[in-house]
Amino acid sequence: MEEGRLCEWGVVRSILAILQWWGFNVTVIIMNKWIFEKLDFKFPLSLSCIHFICSSIGACLAIKVLKLKPLIVVDPEDRWRRIFPMSLVFCINIVLGNVSLRYIPVSFMQTIKSFTPATTVILQWLVWRKDFDWRIWASLVPIVGGILLTSITELSFNMLGFCAALFGCLATSTKTILAESLLHGYKFDSINTVYYMAPFATMILAMPALVLEGSGVLEWFQSPHSSIFSSLAIIFGSGVLAFCLNFSIFYVIHSTTAVTFNVAGNLKVAVAVTCSWLIFRNPISALNAIGCGVTLVGCTFYGYVRHMLSQQPPAPSHTPRNTKEMIPLVNDKLDDKV
Repeated sequence: MEEGRLCEWGVVRSILAILQWWGFNVTVIIMNKWIFEKLDFKFPLSLSCIHFICSSIGACLAIKVLKLKPLIVVDPEDRWRRIFPMSLVFCINIVLGNVSLRYIPVSFMQTIKSFTPATTVILQWLVWRKDFDWRIWASLVPIVGGILLTSITELSFNMLGFCAALFGCLATSTKTILAESLLHGYKFDSINTVYYMAPFATMILAMPALVLEGSGVLEWFQSPHSSIFSSLAIIFGSGVLAFCLNFSIFYVIHSTTAVTFNVAGNLKVAVAVTCSWLIFRNPISALNAIGCGVTLVGCTFYGYVRHMLSQQPPAPSHTPRNTKEMIPLVNDKLDDKV
């Protein structure tokens, strides 16, 4: 009886974790698009900087004041040698995501972001000379095919937005691959990750945002708005929700299995695409929708293949570790940290 109740509570907890993760993630994406499109705040560097500032303050409060997570102590030398390079890639990743949102619809941007598993595998194969099981390569075919079909049939195609989203996938892959070596020995959770990386990212981005967008932001303040205070509330509110997203990621990882997490991540993209279409009504052709669907099915298949290979017994000890890597080193779905 007790086991049955525990099982039921585990299922309920998993569903709640997934729903709140979807809620924070989709809300942040929609709010950012709303800021660019409806509030006419067309400054992705400044918006990213605001997000980093909110995340820095939020992580500090969560760890130092509320004691929600214990602080993972990092040697001062390691902060510059390990954390700073990660923060640079982390910063580039977030900025490219906001730049892509500035120029292309949420549906197109989210579909391209699903290309991340492919870029992770390709980077590890080209740069780190990792060898992958043929089933991993086969699982990438529908992902690449779906992305190509979606890009060709996208009615609101913009080259700058497309390139920003594509390079954002590369930045995400680089960030997660580098984490294997740079953060080796530190068991960071999402809150400690933000605690250390967000201040560095703020420092990296502050000057470029001021130089490139400072005058534009001043003009935006001086231009007529229905309410400058409500606009600022939305902008800073997106930063607060972006930080809350990190709690939801940590919670959902610890409440679900790897397979459930993978499927939920792909369904999250479908939810974001549907919500964005209902709000912004960006035109989507039938072939475009099919391409998006093929990409998501490919991502789910990739996650399934990776999980199945991870369950196989390790290779014999005489086989060198670097000669055969059955699965990628990293979890490609943790690209939501802001």
